[in-house]
Amino acid sequence: MQLSEKDPADSQESDLVKKKSDWSCSLIVASLVGAFGSSFLYGYNLSVVNAPAPYIKAFYNESWERRHGHPTDPDTLTLLWSVTVSIFAIGGLVGTLIVKLIGRVLGRKYTLLVNNGFAISAALLMACSLQAGTFEMLIVGRFIMGVDGGIALSALPMYLSEISPKEIRGSLGQVTAIFICVGVFTGQVLGLPELLGKESTWPYLFGVIAVPAVVQLVSLPFLPESPRYLLLEKHDQVAAEQAFRTFLGKEDVSRELEEVLAERRVQRNVRLVSVLELLMSPFVRWQVGTVVITMACYQLCGLNAIWFYTNSIFGKAGIPPEKIPYITLSTGGIEILAAVFSGLVIERLGRRPLLIGGFGLMTLFFGILTATLTLQDHAPWVPYLSIVCILAIIASFCSGPGGIPFILTGEFFQQSQRPAAFIVAGTVNWLSNFAVGLLFPFIQKSLDTYCFLVFAAICLTGAVYFYFVLPETKNRTYAEISQAFAKRNKAFPPEEKIDLAVTDDKMIGKPEPDSSTLDSYVKNGVV
Repeated sequence: MQLSEKDPADSQESDLVKKKSDWSCSLIVASLVGAFGSSFLYGYNLSVVNAPAPYIKAFYNESWERRHGHPTDPDTLTLLWSVTVSIFAIGGLVGTLIVKLIGRVLGRKYTLLVNNGFAISAALLMACSLQAGTFEMLIVGRFIMGVDGGIALSALPMYLSEISPKEIRGSLGQVTAIFICVGVFTGQVLGLPELLGKESTWPYLFGVIAVPAVVQLVSLPFLPESPRYLLLEKHDQVAAEQAFRTFLGKEDVSRELEEVLAERRVQRNVRLVSVLELLMSPFVRWQVGTVVITMACYQLCGLNAIWFYTNSIFGKAGIPPEKIPYITLSTGGIEILAAVFSGLVIERLGRRPLLIGGFGLMTLFFGILTATLTLQDHAPWVPYLSIVCILAIIASFCSGPGGIPFILTGEFFQQSQRPAAFIVAGTVNWLSNFAVGLLFPFIQKSLDTYCFLVFAAICLTGAVYFYFVLPETKNRTYAEISQAFAKRNKAFPPEEKIDLAVTDDKMIGKPEPDSSTLDSYVKNGVV
């Protein structure tokens, strides 16, 4: 008897057809609408304050003089501007800390919908501040916008992670990073003098924030809630099954439903864990540590420092000052292209190579950039090499480290642990963001161009850590990812022990425990 061999070309073609079928219309709309009203606004608010900075400072000075009868002194003006920029991170931390409370009551989808109220109110405050002559409205608006960003960067990755099939979970999760880059680029474009970056129109830069929020507000209600949330937290199997059908675009969702039901059987009486319980749990010790290091490296890797030097490097290369804002747009374009590239290849290459390779390349180019900045006056071509290094660093960041941290946070943890995990990740993210804004001026003043060696060391540390610790999570279920960490944690979660026991019984021919046996495990405190 001759066995027929499967043609590799046919296998690749079938895999391609299957991956295409995973992208249903509802899944695409949910990811685009969710990201446009959430991560897009986060990216937009990172860059929107740069172009109108001189006009905003002038507005602060005029308001101060009108109230007190004299102009503000330079130190006070610098303090007001620093508060305006950094309070966005403080608001983000507040948003991260309250997202679990809101999400437990409202769910993933309605948390995103309610979050639009923060964005619209912040847009109105900031857009009307000039007309009202009150600079405090701008500062409060930035804080509220930070709260919006903190909620969005936790709720959106959770929502996208829970609605997507495991085969495309990474690609769908990368939509968050792509829209952050698109938001940054949009803020740069609208800030040009020909558009809204003028003294008379700068408030409209902040009014634009309301547009994505309104789009999400009118679109997202027509899409289902996360099926995992419906089944595991609301115990509504009928609604969860319908949500799976809508998002997967097929009638037979028994495989996906059974995967979640298996998790529900052992977590039936398990409540959402608190942040303290998550930090103290021996079963997720390495997952938590990896998320903390990933998020810290995400913010401390030095990308913010790049923007500080961009204009001066472009000037050294002989680019006229009035042309520099237009050349700077190339950095935003590189960000988008690299993020899109990452989304296209993440399910083929995996998370590990993109994350380790991204930080490794950043280490290399930071070292070269330090040398070119130190020697840029020695030859006319050196500043151009510095420009290449800047673009290479941005591309390396966005191709992996720029989006994968949010994906990993959603993949590492079970349903009951996920909200607390995003609080931990978000807290590290925003505190690191605040620390960079606070400490970088002092680091730059002390080390000058050698400050990039500090960031190179951070990137190298991250790459080495991920090489030895991070398992590949591509195309794996949440239970399989948890088991990948179990040996390193030296502790198997109770649900894994039950699963292993069931597997052993099957292997030796014993019957699988029925649901009443699993119930007794739960009642006796195994979980």
